[in-house]
Parts: sequence; C-alpha cells; structure tokens
Amino acid sequence: MSNFTAVVERDPETGLFVGYVPGFPGAHSQGESLDELNLNLREVISMLLEDGEPELEAEFVGIQTVST
Repeated sequence: MSNFTAVVERDPETGLFVGYVPGFPGAHSQGESLDELNLNLREVISMLLEDGEPELEAEFVGIQTVST
C-alpha cells in the first residue's frame, strides 16, 4: 500500500473539491464531497500505478503562511 499527499482546493465556480498529487502526472480528480474526491483520487492513482511505480516529478514538502 502506498500513500500519496494530495492538494485539495474548492473550485469557486462549481463548488467542487479538486485534488491533485504534486509531481504525479495525471493524478488529479474532483468530487462533490471530500469523501467522493478521496474515492476518485484512489481510483485514478490505482489506474496509474498499473503501469508501475511512478517517478515523481516533485515532492510535496508542506505549506507556509505568508503575511504581508
């Protein structure tokens, strides 16, 4: 079992949750709820992993708060 970190945002126009795995080409999806998004991301990642472990183009490090 592999674990991947997904970035999740809400699309202001559609209200859908949109998620992607940084550096993992094709690993993105959307859903009406966080649970649906998680399920959709798992399905997409599972399909992508059928071709073998990916060579990630980037690695998720974390988030920062920037004050101005």
